[in-house]
Amino acid sequence: MKKSLFYIFFVFVACSSPEPISEEKSWMLGPFERAEDQEAIIVPSDSTSFEDPMTGRIVNWESMATFNPAAIVKDEKIHVFYRAEEKLGEKEIGGHTSRLGLAISTDGINYSRESEPVFYPKEDNQKIFEWTGGTEDPRIVETEDGTYVLTYTQWNREFPRLAIATSKDLITWEKHGPIFQNWKEGKYHNMETKSGAIVTKEVGGNLVATKINGKYWMYYGVPHIWLASSEDLINWQPIENHEGNLVPVLSPRAGYFDSWLVEAGPPPVLTEDGIVVLYNAGNSKDVGVQELANRIYTGGQALYDAKEPWKILDRSDEPFIKPEQDFEKSGQYVDGTTFVEGLVIFKGTWYLYYGTADSKVGVVKWKK
Repeated sequence: MKKSLFYIFFVFVACSSPEPISEEKSWMLGPFERAEDQEAIIVPSDSTSFEDPMTGRIVNWESMATFNPAAIVKDEKIHVFYRAEEKLGEKEIGGHTSRLGLAISTDGINYSRESEPVFYPKEDNQKIFEWTGGTEDPRIVETEDGTYVLTYTQWNREFPRLAIATSKDLITWEKHGPIFQNWKEGKYHNMETKSGAIVTKEVGGNLVATKINGKYWMYYGVPHIWLASSEDLINWQPIENHEGNLVPVLSPRAGYFDSWLVEAGPPPVLTEDGIVVLYNAGNSKDVGVQELANRIYTGGQALYDAKEPWKILDRSDEPFIKPEQDFEKSGQYVDGTTFVEGLVIFKGTWYLYYGTADSKVGVVKWKK
């Protein structure tokens, strides 16, 4: 039977159409778009310094790297908390101290930066956990009563530990220490814990920490993602099975872009479809995606049940963001990263902030 001209034309158009960059599923956040002629929004600086409480020396605290940002909106301004490291000469690798800097924007385009770090290891009751490696990789959420909750990694060069700090004004912070220090006599206190992403929902145009079944929930960890719950956002309990073991709620997959590791990204969002978790994904070419570099970091999304945060419903098959620009492919981390950590809604537009090659900060946007 002869095929119609319409059928032949349809097949020709379908076969000649370009492949999509990534397959978007209906529940996913985005698509996030890059600015034309996109550049990094926060880059290292040699011109800023402060007196380091650990050594008493004046240090150029953000001279080598500015990366892995959290973000929150306050007083109609975007506040970006970013991890910073100073140059150390020949002993750079492994010898850094991380501190958090702050950049503020009134328009989502231009960012003014504080000249000194705003959160860092000092002479306080957390020095045993933060000296001399520092404070790393923040995420931040706001509560309904206006409290800001910061999750971050404490690095004492022995164990990286997930910790909590709170503030009413984003300036003065109370450190509450490692989240699992007192749970079951410190069962997980000396386990590597990082990347705490607390579930939020959209309230009046802002993302606010929300309870599910009477509890707050946090996705955390690497190379798997685990789950913890809390009634007050300070004291947390990891989710275990009947044998008393941690249960991964997301794991690496052979054959995919996330074949090496997965790590929680910015605060997840409770939507009408469920809980959308943006996560960072490492690729292993031997068992992953040949077209992606070995150890490259891209971004994925996963959907969880709105009432059972441990129950996964769906997962992206391809990264929704990956290193494309030069500043995302070159830097301290030579394999390249788009390491997502900060997510806000600002004047109706969603802003996703991420670290690039462990060296700079980038942003992409989604007009919902």
